Amino acid sequence: MSEQEAQYQNESKPVKRSQSGLWFGVIILFIVVALAGAGFYFFTQLRDKQEGLGGEVKGEMSKQIADYQAQLVAIQTQLAAMEANVAGKDSHFTQTLADFSQLHNEKLESTRKDLNESIVGVQRQLGKTRGDWLIADAEYLLSVANERLYLIGDVNTTREALEASDQRLRESGDAATFKVREEIAHELSDIKKVIVPDVVGIYASLQSLQDNVEHLVLLLPYTGKQPSSAQETKASEDQGTIDSALSHIKGVVTIRHTKHEVNEILTPEEAEFIHEQLKVKLEMVKIALVQHNEALFQSSLADAKKWTQQHFLDNSDVNKFIAELDQFSEIKIHSQFPDISKSLKMLRDITKLRIETDKAIETAPAPEAVKPVEIAEPTDKISSTKPTEAAPVVPKPAVK
Repeated sequence: MSEQEAQYQNESKPVKRSQSGLWFGVIILFIVVALAGAGFYFFTQLRDKQEGLGGEVKGEMSKQIADYQAQLVAIQTQLAAMEANVAGKDSHFTQTLADFSQLHNEKLESTRKDLNESIVGVQRQLGKTRGDWLIADAEYLLSVANERLYLIGDVNTTREALEASDQRLRESGDAATFKVREEIAHELSDIKKVIVPDVVGIYASLQSLQDNVEHLVLLLPYTGKQPSSAQETKASEDQGTIDSALSHIKGVVTIRHTKHEVNEILTPEEAEFIHEQLKVKLEMVKIALVQHNEALFQSSLADAKKWTQQHFLDNSDVNKFIAELDQFSEIKIHSQFPDISKSLKMLRDITKLRIETDKAIETAPAPEAVKPVEIAEPTDKISSTKPTEAAPVVPKPAVK
């Protein structure tokens, strides 16, 4: 038998399959189904867990979002408060800056105004002529005259200042000062009528009067100087005798006849006090004299006179002392000074005087032209020439 035949026989026989393979396939199929069911189950559980986890996550996220929103609202509130505070401070700073700027502008304007006035004053000073300087000097002299007269009472200096100011106005040559000079002449006339007291002489007389106070005799008796120790020893030895007692009394007591009733005997201290008190009153008189205080001068003299009459004996020395006090009381140390301020006021308003003078010159009537005198020709023909016409005389306008 050949190989082809054998192959043909083998192909024609039926093939027998094993059952073990079937079971193996079934098992595999069952495993696949089981795995698919387990996978589906696990997938379902996983989806449930994811849904629960998603709800928790959503709730937590909602809570956190609400907290964040609350914090955001608080931050916005704080920001609004900060913005309002900043806006208030900004408005305050703006107002302060505006006030400071206004004050600075006012000071700058005031300084500019003062500077302009100073510049104008300097320009006026530079533009003054010699006449203007003389008028300014006269104004200063008039102010000095008023100060010396009313503050010090120096009549001589006042008169010299008035005369010097009149000389300055005369040298200025300004027609507007005529009225001022006229007023100065009246004031000089009034000043010359003032009687100036001799303050130095009166002061010297008061000093001499004050030195004579010690020689005045007191009205009441007073004890003399105290006895010495030797006199006291001698008096104690002769105390039993009347002569020693009288000699002791004679050395201590001064016996004087008086018309007044003696009520007490003064001590040496009281007698010295009376003399010193009178000196003090005379010193007040001298102070009032130097200060030109008329009221204090008269009251101090009256007080000194009263004190003298009360405490000193009525004799020739005291009467002479009182008579001198009466003479001093008749002196007027502060005379009634005249008013010399009118000329100063007029000179300070020299511009008005100049305007009035110019108006007076402008409104003055124009002088009329003098008509020429016609001379008739002589009948005889000695001279055929006619006389020339006389030139008109133009009077000068009067300056008021």
